[in-house]
Amino acid sequence: MQTGETSNNEEVSNLYRNYVLAMLTLVYVFNFIDRQLLVILQESIKKELHLSDTQLGLLSGFTFAVFYVTLGIPIARIADKRSRRNTVAISLGLWSIMTACSGLARNFVQLLLARIGVGVGEAGGSPPAHAMISDYFPPQKRSTALSVYSAGIYVGILVGFLMGGYLNQHLGWRTAFFVLGIPGILFSLLFYATVKEPRRGATDVATVANEPYSLGKVLKVLYSSKTFVFLAFGSALNVFCIYGMGNWAPSFLQRLHGMTSIQTGALLGPIFGICGGVGSFMGGLLTDHFGKRDKRWYFWVPGYAILIAIPCTAGAIFLQDTSFSVACLGLGAFLQSMYLGPALAVSHSLVPASMRALTSAVFFMVINLIGLGFGPLLIGMVSDLLKPSLGVESLRWAMSITIVISIASAILFFSTAKKLVVDLRLKT
Repeated sequence: MQTGETSNNEEVSNLYRNYVLAMLTLVYVFNFIDRQLLVILQESIKKELHLSDTQLGLLSGFTFAVFYVTLGIPIARIADKRSRRNTVAISLGLWSIMTACSGLARNFVQLLLARIGVGVGEAGGSPPAHAMISDYFPPQKRSTALSVYSAGIYVGILVGFLMGGYLNQHLGWRTAFFVLGIPGILFSLLFYATVKEPRRGATDVATVANEPYSLGKVLKVLYSSKTFVFLAFGSALNVFCIYGMGNWAPSFLQRLHGMTSIQTGALLGPIFGICGGVGSFMGGLLTDHFGKRDKRWYFWVPGYAILIAIPCTAGAIFLQDTSFSVACLGLGAFLQSMYLGPALAVSHSLVPASMRALTSAVFFMVINLIGLGFGPLLIGMVSDLLKPSLGVESLRWAMSITIVISIASAILFFSTAKKLVVDLRLKT
């Protein structure tokens, strides 16, 4: 047994189980503070470093995503063999250091290298955390637990936008990277000292083998599951819309609605943070509740949510009144965030315990490469292409492509619901 690991006979109390969930959620909060901080600062960075929208899309999306997803699989493979607690702690320390280093950048290439470092660190965050949560919480509570963890995304966005906008306005964008990067280094030490590694498969009903599987074996199992394939691509298209809207919302409000950096952060932080966090939690709560009677609710809930979010996206982009536009952004964030907890819970239910970290890594590879990698980048490229003819309005029309992508995402979620029961029956 590794140091800091719970023994086979050790009873894990509900209090400690919830403490671990809270600590992992806070790690995810730091993850998204550091990941999304660039978004609220990008207009100031664009002016000082003379960047194009395409370059901003590369910084906040594609380049980060490539390293994030490429290294996610080998790091998850290590985590499936060794301590997931240690992997999370080391990763948090690394990406926090690289966030602070972003404040030292003097040109596009230097900032790009710092963002690559953040992506490398964050690659080791979520897959091991997902596996730990699935070993601390039984199947009937996993969707809710994973949704609580996923709510860290929106708390991180809230803090990053609020603090980033304030620091940018008063002290500059470089100071914002320093101030928000350093606390993560200290928290990584606290996490290592107080969180224990759970026994693999501890909460599974059936006895499962805990030996790690090869990457080829995991990929074969996942590819053979139509549920996982449809789920991954449906989620990826939803993530394309989430990042496409979220990463460009600050620039959109500043360029087309005349808001300042601090106004944008103060407005979008609570909107994305509260609405997205509540939506993530509700997605898990609703699917765990209705899923007791019919497992297809794990896809019907996010599918209907994405459909309802489509007119909200249109309103956010095309309504001229700032208050209505922002309200639509918030409602859209609430609805689009319902997918992640249920998606992760289903993914983990399809594989043995020793495949879970790697399963999460593969899932994140697909959704982040397509969603995070191409969402902000494609919108930035289209905005640059339309700028000569449309001027500042180019960003509005570039963001409108998310409407079409959302329709395709909803269709895939409803299609996946038809595959789920068959795959779960085959597994048992």
